[in-house]
Amino acid sequence: MSVLVVGSVALDSVETPFGTADRVVGGSANYFAAAASLFGNVNVVGVVGEDYPMEQLSFLEGRGVDFSGVTTAPGESFFWAGRYSYDLNNRDTLETRLGVFAEFDPVIPEAFRDARLVFLGNIDPTLQLRVLDQVEAPGLVACDTMNFWIEGRRHQLLELLGRVDVVLLNDAEARQLSGEHNLLHAARWIQDKGVRYVVIKKGEHGAILYGPDWMFFAPGYPLEEVFDPTGAGDSFAGGFMGSLAGESSLDRSALRRAMIYGSATGSYAVERFSVERFRELTPLEVARRVEEFREMTTFEHELEAF
Repeated sequence: MSVLVVGSVALDSVETPFGTADRVVGGSANYFAAAASLFGNVNVVGVVGEDYPMEQLSFLEGRGVDFSGVTTAPGESFFWAGRYSYDLNNRDTLETRLGVFAEFDPVIPEAFRDARLVFLGNIDPTLQLRVLDQVEAPGLVACDTMNFWIEGRRHQLLELLGRVDVVLLNDAEARQLSGEHNLLHAARWIQDKGVRYVVIKKGEHGAILYGPDWMFFAPGYPLEEVFDPTGAGDSFAGGFMGSLAGESSLDRSALRRAMIYGSATGSYAVERFSVERFRELTPLEVARRVEEFREMTTFEHELEAF
């Protein structure tokens, strides 16, 4: 079963205390596709400039990623440059050039419009809404957002929340959007706008899934080495949605498993720059890390003892 992703296909230059990478492939759609393609086929919609090295993504095409929805426009591709602090929790944006992405108006190919699962990457909520007008009857729609859209496109974002099933955002964004400091209150506020499930990401400390009347916490995987946090959230989303694509039912158990698969793929993303870690990553490796998650969080409990 294919997953449709609409988002940025970009070039990144990244500086961390542990190395640098210059003009490497990046963008929300690429990271998402790299993770989700470990579970099944992925259809990508985006735009690039004439300078984009699409050949560097050929390994994803070999894994079932369809880039026929990515158009090439005259001009340069979306470019972002950033520098991370020593603890990798904070970053400074050094340069952003939207290039052809500034005029991006997603058109969903006819062959992609019957997607059962849809992920709306971190783009203008106005564009995310246009995508939903073009897809037919998806079983589940998830979206990402950021502080820029929360502040500058609040009305459109609130409209979007009434049309999606899952929203993924970090703890600062959840607080900004809701005006609530407490994350539980923030999640409930967002759900009141129409979203059924809220995933709040807390970086290395894991992520929390808030259901209608239940919660589930997925811890961060303890890594010995972290090279580049760029794309970790989109890789989490790719694992989350990719896992759901293989489920027969999108029930609570499936969503809980998807959280762990998302945490696993997100943890792999940060082990290298760009999408390099995904080049040789296999579904078996991901399954083994998921099993490690299970062992880390399973414990015995006997209520009778109390």
